[in-house]
Amino acid sequence: GVLHEDLRLLLDTALPPKRKKVVLGVGDAKMGAAVLEELGVQCQTGGVVAELMRGIRLHFPALVRGLTAQSAAKAQLGLGHSYSRAKVKFNVHRVDNMIIQSISLLDQLDKDINTFSMRVRSWYGYHFPELIKIVPENSMYCRVAKFIGNRRELSEESLEGLEEIVMDSAKAQAILEASRSSMGMDISPLDLINIESFSRRVISLSDYRKGLQEYLRSKMSQVAPSLSALIGEVVGARLISHAGSLTNLAKYPASTVQILGAEKALFRALKTRGNTPKYGLIFHSTFIGRAAAKNKGRISRYLANKCTIASRIDCFSEVPTSVFGDKLREQVEERLAFYETGEPPRKNLEVMKEAVVEANEVVAEVKRRQEKKEKKRKKREKRRLEALAAAAEEAAENSVMEMEENDVGAKKKKKKKKQQQSEESEAEPEPEENGVEEEEEEEEPLPKKKRKVVVEPEGEDEEEEEEEEKKKKKKKKKKAVARDSEED
Repeated sequence: GVLHEDLRLLLDTALPPKRKKVVLGVGDAKMGAAVLEELGVQCQTGGVVAELMRGIRLHFPALVRGLTAQSAAKAQLGLGHSYSRAKVKFNVHRVDNMIIQSISLLDQLDKDINTFSMRVRSWYGYHFPELIKIVPENSMYCRVAKFIGNRRELSEESLEGLEEIVMDSAKAQAILEASRSSMGMDISPLDLINIESFSRRVISLSDYRKGLQEYLRSKMSQVAPSLSALIGEVVGARLISHAGSLTNLAKYPASTVQILGAEKALFRALKTRGNTPKYGLIFHSTFIGRAAAKNKGRISRYLANKCTIASRIDCFSEVPTSVFGDKLREQVEERLAFYETGEPPRKNLEVMKEAVVEANEVVAEVKRRQEKKEKKRKKREKRRLEALAAAAEEAAENSVMEMEENDVGAKKKKKKKKQQQSEESEAEPEPEENGVEEEEEEEEPLPKKKRKVVVEPEGEDEEEEEEEEKKKKKKKKKKAVARDSEED
């Protein structure tokens, strides 16, 4: 009843502002009701509208520009695939395909383990024939045969291991005594190795069967808890597998569920005009075995009715619980007691009212747990995103720091190179002669940074020249005075 967001957006953009006065032709009455509820637009449905919609679909490529018949066919195919995928998308925890495969594999394993165990019995029976009567169970026989090996090596020290396998001290003692007086033939070590290897494989298959049965039980508690609580996991899984799916089983009437699995007997009875079968797969339930011979047909009909109710509850409930299955099982127990003692059972209405109250409480608790799990999951996701963001920021900061360090290191290297060049330029060679040294000093240019252009004023040059002339005159006077004194 909720209008799809894409359709709502399309109608909002396509319809005029005064859309309450518009009458929209819709081919589906449910869609028209949804449009009226959401948008307040009057919708009309009928034969004329259906014909118009058919004509629009037929000539849609001609009505829309750029849309060819080929692209329209592709769009229809894609829509069909999307619709099919949406129908197939169920909750992964409630997929009944896994139940069908697991119950089929379980039946196949039962047949194979039985066949292989009989092969071990006939093979090891040549060596120890008395063991078959002492240990009749298949998997236990294979374990005992693997443990014993050569019966002549069995002694009092092996009693403890035998008791662990057989779980009975008297039976273990009987095996020991029978091995001492057995009439079996001797066996070679190579044959014994092959028997032990085959026994080991049969034991592993039986262990896998136990694990598969636990898996089937857990899947049935998730997919069909009411049906499994009413009739058992194995019988419920066989009903689902025979019907094809839980939805198909829910669609069957109670009369079909009653004889489900006995189709061959039914058609033979219809052909020969004999008595039709009273039960099919539900015969394996404990209720029919506990009922008296004259009440087996009654209880099977009643049980099929309750199985139909349980399967429909499991199929169409949002949060499946085993409350209804437990209540239905109590009703079948009361009906069995009524057939035996005559005690009247409770009415179905009373039982269902109690079941609805309990189921609401269970569903509320389950939803509360789911909300808690969702909150925890969101918190973990938020923390993870924050940690990723912090790590990204740290990485960005580290990259920036590395770039800055690289820049600083490059600058320092440049400075060091300049200093070395300046030191090399300032470094002077050892003087050999004064004249050479003075020439080198005059010819050696200063580095660019340390060159200083000194501009001396003209007045100072003139004063220096006058002083030099005065000094020369004084020297001449002194020389002349010294000559005169020598002459005297």
